[in-house]
Amino acid sequence: MAKGRELVGRIKTTENTRKITRTMEMVATSKMKRAVDRVVAARPYAAALSDVISNLYHPELATDFPLLRQPAAEKKVAVVVLTSNRGLAGAFNSNLIKEGNHLVTRLEKAGATVDLHVVGKKGIGFFKYINRALASQRTDITDRPTAADAASLVDSLMTAFAAGDLDAVYVVQSQFKSVLSAPPAGVKVLPVTPPTGRSTKDYLLYPSAEEILTALLPAYVRNAVYRALVETVAAEQAARRTAMKNATDNAGEMLTVLRRTYNRARQANITQEIAEIVGGAAALD
Repeated sequence: MAKGRELVGRIKTTENTRKITRTMEMVATSKMKRAVDRVVAARPYAAALSDVISNLYHPELATDFPLLRQPAAEKKVAVVVLTSNRGLAGAFNSNLIKEGNHLVTRLEKAGATVDLHVVGKKGIGFFKYINRALASQRTDITDRPTAADAASLVDSLMTAFAAGDLDAVYVVQSQFKSVLSAPPAGVKVLPVTPPTGRSTKDYLLYPSAEEILTALLPAYVRNAVYRALVETVAAEQAARRTAMKNATDNAGEMLTVLRRTYNRARQANITQEIAEIVGGAAALD
């Protein structure tokens, strides 16, 4: 019954694996709910910022505000690629890395010099594997990103852009549309592209529009990066939940096959033993 004992071992291993994947699915579901709540909570503030900036902006301001400067060509560019520190999330990280790699390649083919900034162990590991030099790397941003995390990522890049040392800043993120749809995308956060369309709201301005824009433009850029972080985390948890659910379902299907195989082997062994007993009794007669 060596085959039977082997099947019992495989059944136990598969059962233990299914318990682990089911637990991870439940944890990812809980984290995904909190992450989606952060995405939803970030949207009204972003909409309000866009609303105010679209009403205060006019083209002449580009000469007064460095973050509105529109370079004629992108010669020096920073690309920030957001990935996770953990795997077991299906193609989530590989899709972000592929999008980041394609963006860097496209920019370099256009003649730009690219500084690559990577967040997350998965992205860092890939770019080190292909011997790509990194301008910076971060593994300290958790699955609960904060506004301070966003500021620490982009403030130095804003300073470089304002000084003319950078012509553009891109963030490679997941665009969270739903639990089942979060495609990767390279989003340009600098220079600031003024939102289109003017609000019907009237504003009483104090102090002046210029002073308000001085404060709002950096906040607008930081908020864009914060939204990129929270949407990417939500996409990660959704991808991990889906991957763990698929693994749990596959383990269940495998258990069904293994148990059926074990029962057939056991039945065949019993039938063989009965046949041997009957044959032995007949020989005695």
